[in-house]
Amino acid sequence: MKRILGVLAAGFGLFVLSLIVPIAPAQAVPPVYVALGDSYSSGTGTRTYLADGSSCQRSSFAYPSLIAASRGFQLDFKACSGATTASVSANQLGSLGSGTRYVTLSVGGNDAGFVSVITECAQPGWASNCNGAVNTAQAFINNTLPARLNSLYTSIRSKAPNAKVVIVGYPRLFMGEDCNAATFFSPAEETRLNATADLLNAKLKAAATARGFSFANPTSSFTGHAVCDNTEWVNGLSWPIAESYHPNRAGHAQGLKPLVNGLLN
Repeated sequence: MKRILGVLAAGFGLFVLSLIVPIAPAQAVPPVYVALGDSYSSGTGTRTYLADGSSCQRSSFAYPSLIAASRGFQLDFKACSGATTASVSANQLGSLGSGTRYVTLSVGGNDAGFVSVITECAQPGWASNCNGAVNTAQAFINNTLPARLNSLYTSIRSKAPNAKVVIVGYPRLFMGEDCNAATFFSPAEETRLNATADLLNAKLKAAATARGFSFANPTSSFTGHAVCDNTEWVNGLSWPIAESYHPNRAGHAQGLKPLVNGLLN
């Protein structure tokens, strides 16, 4: 009898203790955010990169890192400098799954050969064929890129059926004049290069809308902050060369982050 009373007393004591000592709530699992894309998402241009064993130039100052830090997301940072639609498909989609909550992606500029176009147009007019390079890029954007985007976007939706997906476009780089002594962009060439960025954004938006994705167009956000503007959000010709014509830290923090973050809801 004493033993039974002892057991009951012990049990009652544990019950009372459970009322006094609060049980810690289970920690909420942070939403999974997968950042895909090219150098405009990895953070090339911010000049400081993560020591992740890759040559992707992923940065803690890039907009995916800034968004994840501010909102407590679990970031899976896959974006890589030089990426194309094909390399995103082959190398970056493995992290997507039914538990992926958010996806961002910028890609298409490298498919269109935008680096080679900029390099061609930066030379003196007598030494380059800027119009020919722009014509080739625009033809590719109009005729070949849409099918590549559709295939990639279809794969993303298949692998991450529950994710909010935001496709991120490209800013205009120029404001009508060239302030760098080592480059020779004419006003007409800058106008055509900006128009090519606009064309690329139009195709990205059309493909995104068709798939039910959101589109973040940075054109307005970067107006007044192009190369040679008083406050540049885009690097001009830089050293190392890879830093050139990419958003800098301010471009990511003040231009891309608020734009993209506003669509991740």
